[in-house]
Amino acid sequence: MRPFTYERATDPRAAVAAVSRTGAKFISGGTNLLDLMKLDIEQPSHLVDISRLPLKNIEELPEGGIRIGAQAANSDVAADRRVRTRYPVLSEALVAGASGQLRNMASIGGNLLQRTRCPYFYDTAAACNKRVPGSGCAALDGFNRVHAILGASDACIAVHPSDMAVAMTALEAEIELLGDQGARRVAIDDFYRLPGDTPHIETVLQPGEMITGVILPAPPPGRQGYRKVRDRASYAFALVSVAAVVAAERGTITAARVAFGGVAHKPWRSVEAERILTGQPATMANFRAAAEAAMAQAVGRGHNDFKIELAKRTLCRSLAQLAGELRRQL
Repeated sequence: MRPFTYERATDPRAAVAAVSRTGAKFISGGTNLLDLMKLDIEQPSHLVDISRLPLKNIEELPEGGIRIGAQAANSDVAADRRVRTRYPVLSEALVAGASGQLRNMASIGGNLLQRTRCPYFYDTAAACNKRVPGSGCAALDGFNRVHAILGASDACIAVHPSDMAVAMTALEAEIELLGDQGARRVAIDDFYRLPGDTPHIETVLQPGEMITGVILPAPPPGRQGYRKVRDRASYAFALVSVAAVVAAERGTITAARVAFGGVAHKPWRSVEAERILTGQPATMANFRAAAEAAMAQAVGRGHNDFKIELAKRTLCRSLAQLAGELRRQL
């Protein structure tokens, strides 16, 4: 690990000012950044600790939603009664996302900003446009079993690793940001960028900006669920995951939201699947039609071809489970 200096921020605006110096980075739980520093992938010369800023609260909002502070621990958010009862898809995604020890350390803001787990990104001897722009992408012709099938480019086929962000996408969350130009709010679907020719630019964050909170609007009607398919049941990243919200009346779907994880450079909202489901009977045939629409543009790269069919089946299983819960609720 390279030498670096350290300071603890006293308030959000002081943190933004402190990180404006060249080579400075925010650190909170550090569960991702410290690993990257040890591997010489991240090389900050100065760390600004924001873990003790007063951004840990989970607050009710007048419109029926909640605001989650960026420094709230993943474990605290997953266990919060309001989250478990009103946004169960988020609680399920957080619990599926990591071990208990990691959830105790990891922050909500840090979870949103974690880097890809592509093995070529972590191997400094391999070509990686995300790590060294212009160096190439070793995953294209390498072992790409865990890589993207949607939204990728010839510059990068890495996937975003967060489970939580997939659930927040289905919930249409907004992310609060603070920078030297003031505060702003960005929809989570607009927060992440697809790789294109610049895979090293992963979000719309401006230099020095920090996440201060996440806004969840009033919970959508219907049932919510998060399904994660991985190589082992213990702590592992998703091969494919689905966050789904389904509302139905008398067997007909009245509203649906679908987001995939493990398939793209960002959480992947499938408006095509939602369009096919809405107004249709909650049948397996319609679930399959939605799954086909969701994966119509999917492209395998060899080892990850299986993900296309896996994503379809995972969505069908998720929708069938939620539809069954809705029927039992009547």
